[in-house]
Amino acid sequence: YCIEIANHYCLIFNCNFMTEQLLHFIWQFQYFNTNSLYTEQGEVLQILSVGQYNTHQGPDFSEAKIIIDGITLVGNIELHINASDWHKHQHSKDKNYANIILHVIWNNDQPVNDTFGKPLPTLVLQPLVAKVLLQRYQELMCQNTTTIVCKNYLPALSSIGWMSWKERLAMERLEIKATRVLHLYEQSNYHWDEVFWWMLASNFGIKVNAECFEGIAKTISVNILAKHKHQIHQLEALLLGQAGLLNGNFTEDYPVMLQREYKLYQRKYSIPKAVQTPVFLRMRPAASPTIRLAQLAMLVHNSSHLFSKVKDLQNINDIRILLNVSANDYWNYHYKFDELTEFKSKNLGTQMIDNIIINTIVPIVFAYGWHHKEEGYKDKAIQWLQLLPPELNNITKSWKQLNINNHSAFDSQSLLHLTNQYCTTKKCLQCAVGNKLMKF
Repeated sequence: YCIEIANHYCLIFNCNFMTEQLLHFIWQFQYFNTNSLYTEQGEVLQILSVGQYNTHQGPDFSEAKIIIDGITLVGNIELHINASDWHKHQHSKDKNYANIILHVIWNNDQPVNDTFGKPLPTLVLQPLVAKVLLQRYQELMCQNTTTIVCKNYLPALSSIGWMSWKERLAMERLEIKATRVLHLYEQSNYHWDEVFWWMLASNFGIKVNAECFEGIAKTISVNILAKHKHQIHQLEALLLGQAGLLNGNFTEDYPVMLQREYKLYQRKYSIPKAVQTPVFLRMRPAASPTIRLAQLAMLVHNSSHLFSKVKDLQNINDIRILLNVSANDYWNYHYKFDELTEFKSKNLGTQMIDNIIINTIVPIVFAYGWHHKEEGYKDKAIQWLQLLPPELNNITKSWKQLNINNHSAFDSQSLLHLTNQYCTTKKCLQCAVGNKLMKF
């Protein structure tokens, strides 16, 4: 009840609320009455093209085309909430604003002249915009929740509309991930196998230990791994040692051996100490750092030239087979050193394997295709997302409850991107759903 009251008063006290972002949106999509337009100087105005939205320095819209009193003008259009903002921003002194053919404003609080001292053709939008549009926008902005502010209006889009919007969202997410991959590619001195190793290790750490595991991987090169890949205990010694998990006095022979091996190879290769140590707090035993690092060691042990194999595979089940590993026998009876438990095979598990495909393999294969301009790799990465089951978490469950389909990893990735990049930051004007809701 209190939330409803707060939202009600938010609408009342902000009935004249306007932002430049909203003003740009209204102009760009012509969400105002375009019939019988006149400038503030009394000239007949006709809009042929609103122009191209400019996100860089200079006027807000370029290459616009209008007719004023029968004269066709092509040039730039500048938008302000108040006409006086023209002077506040010192546009009269800026040569970039010499070719302004129309000043579009919300409030006409001050006469404005162009750079030549002549009255600037001005259009006031406020009386031309439907009040219901402003109320809808304010209702969305005044929601106290940070996720799915438009939930009362969903699904809003048609099934085809949602399909198109999800495709764009998924591509945006893939391109953001690919950009990070290429940044790592530069860091690795342009070594794809190294990048894949870093990303794989990060993925094994899940969210809690991702940064820690990536840091560990960056201290142990793929060349070092290759020299020891045939000895699983040596790989475990390197990984667990770098994680700081071989410190202390152990009673069992296996950790004592690993401790000895780690000290030997740490000195031999002058491996720098990792910056972070993994977190165990509130972690399921099967996902504890010791088990994940042991499984990662086994994956390295069982494979060679892993990235080359992965990027050239076509069938997603072949990738699953490649990733289907179990930690060595010691870990079937342990979650931590010196703590014996009942037998339980520490296999990676279907959910974790799919998680690795979604968050490591798909992004790096997509980035590889993007970097080398080979569409086949990009198409394959997208197809794998469409074949994988959807991720189930609080975000995707929230969308499912609102009858928004989540049939595949392609869907879940798009919904995660929509929530994190649009909903939580209330970028409703850049969202296809928000755009639809603003159209009357």
